[in-house]
Amino acid sequence: MAELTSLREAIANLVPDGSTVAMEGFTHLIPFAAGHEVIRQGKKDLTLVRMTPDVIYDQMIGMGCASGLVFSWGGNPGVGSLHRLRDAVENGHPVSLHLEEHTHAGMATRYAAGASGLPFGVLRGYTGTDLTEHTNVASIDSPFDDGETLSAVAALNPDVAVVHAQQADRRGNVGMWGITGVQREVALASRAVVVTVEEIVDHLETRGPNTAVLPSWTVDAIAEVPRGSHPSYAMGYTRRDNAFYTSWDAISRDRETFARWMKTYVTGPDDFGFYLRSLDDGSLTALTGDV
Repeated sequence: MAELTSLREAIANLVPDGSTVAMEGFTHLIPFAAGHEVIRQGKKDLTLVRMTPDVIYDQMIGMGCASGLVFSWGGNPGVGSLHRLRDAVENGHPVSLHLEEHTHAGMATRYAAGASGLPFGVLRGYTGTDLTEHTNVASIDSPFDDGETLSAVAALNPDVAVVHAQQADRRGNVGMWGITGVQREVALASRAVVVTVEEIVDHLETRGPNTAVLPSWTVDAIAEVPRGSHPSYAMGYTRRDNAFYTSWDAISRDRETFARWMKTYVTGPDDFGFYLRSLDDGSLTALTGDV
């Protein structure tokens, strides 16, 4: 059953060095605060899994937390490349990064297979691309005598899933709404689940057909971290900080500028609170890289 705890304790207890960690969220509800705590605690040799790695994985890779990345697309959304990711792949800085690349559909199928307790998933895809030569995918003949050849992808069962949501109740149930991506699947597929939420409530709200609930038995630890998805957004609570994403391009291009920014806002402070105070006083959203 889910335990209401601090983010520091949740990461310390459930994200060991060398583990496979999936931090999901598509534009919406990306668990930045949890990623910062992983960096702050100096976690190493992680295999990071995410359908669309963006700025939070750029930060974690740039700080040497990861030795592997399983993904289907990577970039600073609406802006361009992830420069710390590129530096790790092209130059091995600060740590050489092993890549396993899939399609979006392939990653979603892998999570669904993991959540269903199946060894692999099947889809139409990959055929006709050279991706089959560089990643873990196999051809499989349909067993129903229709002559079709499909692609099989191994199930994804991360050691730890980390997601952000709008609410959790005091019994440990988690509620989210809006664009939920594959958060439900990754939670069910993973061996441990950490959730950060905007607030702890007595009763979960329902917000129409896009509302999803993670029952307490699917979750290990819940930490209340308001604005814990910044610079992404939490529908009904916060808005996406487009200025941050634009500023990140300049900050992340240079190793020394990146290192100074991370020390100022992430590794130097004791917790996510300083980051939020910097957001409130305008210093975080007016970034130039000169910190």
